Amino acid sequence: MKEEQIITEKRNGPVVLWTISRPKALNALNSRFFSEFNKMLKNLKKDETVRVLMITGEGKAFVAGADIGEMQHMDEAQAQEFSRIGQDAFARLSSLPFPVIAVVNGYALGGGCELAMACDIRIASENAVLGMPEARLGLIPGYGGTQRLPRLVGVGNALFMFFTGENMDAGEALRMGLVQRIFPSENLMEEAFALAKRIEKMGPHALKTVKQLVHEGFQKELGESIRMENERFPSLFSTDGPEGIQAFLEKRKPNWKS
Repeated sequence: MKEEQIITEKRNGPVVLWTISRPKALNALNSRFFSEFNKMLKNLKKDETVRVLMITGEGKAFVAGADIGEMQHMDEAQAQEFSRIGQDAFARLSSLPFPVIAVVNGYALGGGCELAMACDIRIASENAVLGMPEARLGLIPGYGGTQRLPRLVGVGNALFMFFTGENMDAGEALRMGLVQRIFPSENLMEEAFALAKRIEKMGPHALKTVKQLVHEGFQKELGESIRMENERFPSLFSTDGPEGIQAFLEKRKPNWKS
């Protein structure tokens, strides 16, 4: 029986950790990974007990890229399918109704960087290395990277990364806005769980709504996006809002309902 490529751990109640486990291959993404990943995403989306998902890698890499060995003999049709399954998986990840945190513990290159970008926020260890080196191989990103990276770091920074294939350290990634926080390697997972716990204490319907608004509104004209916010703002007054306001006034922790 083949070992699972993704290890699941549920800790601190509604916080789930997925660890990509192909350490000998630096957690490179292959077809089997995407098959497993997609099944897990479908099941997770139905689990109403989950409030936060964290994704990290085993060993010294988050994900060092797509599996070059598998790509070596692909023709154009096979390459397009390999790109499509990755894009579909990362789109499904982005559409999860709760926050997703990439815990970048080491190398996050090519497809690994694209996986991190498909998460809502990214935290990194001090020794993390991020990059988009596809052009060195005569290729381009195939899992949404050409579109997500400019939206996160700006067109100039994205094109610089694509054109040069240069890797960046965690400090430079933080400066660009590609990651939101940096922690010492030995404290990374402790800090990741602490962050997840802070997020998990927020109103679940509020988090779901704000995530939807940000993702949907980013594609629209500003005036239309603000109107969307106005339309959805009242819905919280029949879900999280009353409990959150009452808890604040009574100086207690909210008792959220899923």
